[in-house]
Amino acid sequence: MICRLALAFTALLFTAQAFAAPAASVIETKYIDSAVLGQNRVGLELHRSVKVYLPPGYAGSKTRYPVIYLLHNINWSNDRTFAPGTAAQPTFDRAIALGVIKPFIVVAPDYTSPAVGPMYANSTTSGMWEDFTLLEVVPFIDANYRTLARAESRGIMGDGFGAFGALRYAFEHPEVFSVTYGMHPVGTGPGLVPMYSRPNWNKVRKARSFAELTGDPADPYTPIFVAMAQTFLPNADRPPFYCDFIVDLVDGPTRLNVANSMLLKSRFMLEKTAADNIGKLGSLRGIKFDWGRYDPNQDHIYANQAFTRKLDELGVEHEAEEFRGLPWDKYWAEDGGRMVEEVLPFFARHLAMAPAP
Repeated sequence: MICRLALAFTALLFTAQAFAAPAASVIETKYIDSAVLGQNRVGLELHRSVKVYLPPGYAGSKTRYPVIYLLHNINWSNDRTFAPGTAAQPTFDRAIALGVIKPFIVVAPDYTSPAVGPMYANSTTSGMWEDFTLLEVVPFIDANYRTLARAESRGIMGDGFGAFGALRYAFEHPEVFSVTYGMHPVGTGPGLVPMYSRPNWNKVRKARSFAELTGDPADPYTPIFVAMAQTFLPNADRPPFYCDFIVDLVDGPTRLNVANSMLLKSRFMLEKTAADNIGKLGSLRGIKFDWGRYDPNQDHIYANQAFTRKLDELGVEHEAEEFRGLPWDKYWAEDGGRMVEEVLPFFARHLAMAPAP
């Protein structure tokens, strides 16, 4: 009798295990107390969060996983990317369940700032964001998670300014990131109209804090261009923004400062970054960027079309695609959107998804 009961219990346990729901993915929040970001003049918070997507089955396995870093756009955050009810986690789950890509880890650091957000470069004014990413975030993730801690298994993507950062980091550091995907990047090259014509320079001249530049839906460009100047034209001796500008801030008509304008473009534009790092780009396993045809700012369309031609002129292997839609409405969708159809399949093709033999 006892034997039969034991056998029955074993059978029930086996059946329960067989029909148990598969392990779910997990979003963890970790924190890094940054040392390198201490050098700034904008009052950065040094206690930075990092969102980590762990694929289904991570906790119960001993497997090491490839990692894709996700850089958020300006006026956004990693918290908002993975907030309950948003598309990121279920989209990654869907891609894995459909076999679009093998299980992988996603890392989304916090790049928010008192301004609109970072420009993903080192600046003595707005913060040493490149050092934060390369010297603090990547080593932290490799030390605390079962990653395939090598460039071949480490990718990076982003949208908008996050796409700018993803491409920039991969171009400059292929020894860290071997595959990159830019979703509707900005800053790839010059647009259709002169850069200096976008902001309200009179507002900048009068302002004594960054808060005075924000909050006007009719003027999105002024705070962005000041943040760009803080990153690429830092000047510790010029309060309140501690930077130089591409115009001379004087009364009367706007007067272009040609030297500063040329300097900012040489430090900011991705076409210059690519040319400066041409010897490194050949070691990348994959480069792709795309853009939505109906961006209200057609400068971005023009610049991305020119950027793919520039990369062709430099002999850089890459993929580039213009799709029908706005820059923000096609990547995440109930059926997976471009993230499942284009972005993650690109990483699946080019990223080393398993340990080296």
